[in-house]
Amino acid sequence: MIGNQMHNLCKELFPINRSLSGDGVRETLKILQRENPELKVHSIKSGTEVFDWTVPDEWNCKEAYIITPNGEKICDYSVNNLHIVQYSTPQELELELEELQEYLYSQPELPEAIPYVTSYYTPRWGFCISHKERQNLKPGKYKVVIKSELKKGVLNYADLVIPGESEDEIFFSTYICHPSMANNELSGPVLATFLAKYVKSLEKRRYTYRFVFAPETIGSLIYLSRHLDHLKKRVKAGFILTCVGDDRNYSYLSSRYANTLADKVAVNVLKYEVDAFKEYSFLKRGSDERQYCAPGVDLPVCSVMRTKYAEFPEYHTSLDNLELVTPKGLEGSFDIYTKMIDILENNFYFKTTTIGEPQLGKRGLYPSMTTNHTDYSEAFLYRNFLAYADGTNDLIDIANIINVSAYILIPIVKKFKNYGLIL
Repeated sequence: MIGNQMHNLCKELFPINRSLSGDGVRETLKILQRENPELKVHSIKSGTEVFDWTVPDEWNCKEAYIITPNGEKICDYSVNNLHIVQYSTPQELELELEELQEYLYSQPELPEAIPYVTSYYTPRWGFCISHKERQNLKPGKYKVVIKSELKKGVLNYADLVIPGESEDEIFFSTYICHPSMANNELSGPVLATFLAKYVKSLEKRRYTYRFVFAPETIGSLIYLSRHLDHLKKRVKAGFILTCVGDDRNYSYLSSRYANTLADKVAVNVLKYEVDAFKEYSFLKRGSDERQYCAPGVDLPVCSVMRTKYAEFPEYHTSLDNLELVTPKGLEGSFDIYTKMIDILENNFYFKTTTIGEPQLGKRGLYPSMTTNHTDYSEAFLYRNFLAYADGTNDLIDIANIINVSAYILIPIVKKFKNYGLIL
């Protein structure tokens, strides 16, 4: 079961101390490279100007904790890497509880959860703690230790390009910058990894496929700064892979105007291949579609997710764990995306070769005997497809007109081509 394989990779990646940059990102990419050896890792120096942004210093944290007045160690980074505010500056000091409270972050509405907090571009420090534990802190002196390093280094990202018959591309982007969160972080790169394997397994590839693994926001901007002209020329459909691991309902976030090939295939598959999905406009964006669909970029990119980011209660907390992400949830997302890939590979404009309706019966495509109980459903599907194969509709257009998934039309197209019924 491929869902189990995907979940096992999630388990392996889960404990790694990822951030925008640093050793955790490199360790993550090394594991992903083991799964797809063609994956190429790149680096860009701290301080590099990228459009309106600047690549931040490299950050690594070796140790971080608080010692309570009675000598207990809490907020231990080695126990849960969400305990430290990302990019915290090094500290070693003692504070009274009242002073320390300014540097503690918790979520009263989720008293058992450790929140995820970042400060990438403004120097500060802090600890994240469950609200329940915070409320039990006693007055007195607390020792704070943060053994972190901010230095001029590099930010790493990676890409994998799988050639096809055409230079036109299908584009996938995912991020590798969050610490131990399974759905918001790991489900995306794990799905991308297995989709890349699927694409490589195809006997023939119409399209070239590009997979990008980069820190969110700054990583996508870096990638655009180096490949914008190529991507604008070549990408025909693209998808952000994030939040694809829970086993709740599906969701779809459109491109800026919801009018791209990516939107078209996503909506068709979700409408006909899953029980229910929730649709979000681009106004509800929050991931790297912000960059890929920005004015001046305008790539045809949308997102198909399970529960959308910021819409599930465990989002950006320690509750986003390996129990929330399931083999079933991961495999469901894999199934949806492989169907979209298969549709895109077969999404041509079709035109019938006969004047009038072809005689399907002599080709074994229509019942040879008609009664009140004859099942005509398959024959009607054949006739409906041919009725709209007039050269002006592609596979997805026809599927939408006749109210079926484009995926189920793929074997019909192959059958009609074998009989010479369509061009």
